[in-house]
Amino acid sequence: MADGFVVRSLDEIRFWSRIMKEHSLFLKLGFRCEDTQLINEANYFFSLFERIESQAHSFSRETDPEEIRSFNTEVHQAASLIWAFKRKVLGLILQCQLPGGNNFPLLVDHVSREANYFRNRLEELNKGRLEALPDAIINENVFFLRIMADHAKFIGHLLDPSERKLVEQAREFSHDFDQLLFQAKDLESMRPQSQTVPLLDQFLDQNRVSVKSLRDFKKTARELIEACRIKSIIHPLLADHVFREAERFLFIIDLFERSLTRGSPKKGKHRPNRDN
Repeated sequence: MADGFVVRSLDEIRFWSRIMKEHSLFLKLGFRCEDTQLINEANYFFSLFERIESQAHSFSRETDPEEIRSFNTEVHQAASLIWAFKRKVLGLILQCQLPGGNNFPLLVDHVSREANYFRNRLEELNKGRLEALPDAIINENVFFLRIMADHAKFIGHLLDPSERKLVEQAREFSHDFDQLLFQAKDLESMRPQSQTVPLLDQFLDQNRVSVKSLRDFKKTARELIEACRIKSIIHPLLADHVFREAERFLFIIDLFERSLTRGSPKKGKHRPNRDN
C-alpha cells in the first residue's frame, strides 16, 4: 500500500536521522583536539543528517511514493557513508592510532551497527521485501537487545565510580540484557521450529518487562544528569538519546505483538492501540 510505504519510510528516517546526527556529535566530543580531520568529518555528518531530518519532516503521508523512494535512496547513501566513517574510526582506535581519545571501541562499533541497521531498513522498504513476521520478531529483538545491553555497559562506565549504587544497577541491567540476548540467539538458531505464536509471544512479553525497567532507569538517570544531581561524564543529550532508543524498542515490541496476535488477543491482556 503506497500510503503505508510513505508512512513507514518517513518514520524510519525521522527517528534514525536524528540518531545519526547525534552520533556525529558524540564521536566529535570523544576525539582529541588534534584530530581536526575527524572532527571536520563528524561536523559534516552532523550537518548532513540535520538536513535529512528537516527534509523528512517536510514530507507527509500524502507525498508521492516515488519521491519518497528517491529520498530513501539518497538517505541510504548517507547512512552508508557514515557507517564507513564509523568503521574507519573503529579501525584507528583498535590500531592504537588515537591514544587518549574518549570513544570506546564498543561504542563506535555500536553506532556503526545502528547505521547499518538504518540503511538495511531503507533498502528493504524500497524493494518491498520485508521479512516474514516470525523472522522479523527474532531478528529485530536480537538487534535491539544487544543495543540495550551496550547502553547499560556505557552508562556503567561513564558514571563516576563513586556513584556506586547506580553503577551496580547498570551492571545488573547489562547482565540481564546479555542473558536475554543469549536466549534470543538460542531462539534464532532453533528456527523455523521455534517460530510458534506461543513462544514468540512469550519472548516479546519477557523482553518488554526488561526493556521497560531499563527505560525507566534511563529516564531517572537523564533527569538526575539534567539536574546535576549525580556525578558522571555523560552528556545530557546522550542520556536522552539512549532513553529514546529504549522507547523505540518498546514501540516495536508492541507493534509485533499486535501483528502476532491480531484476531486472537490474550484473555485479560490489554493491547496497545497503535496502528502498524
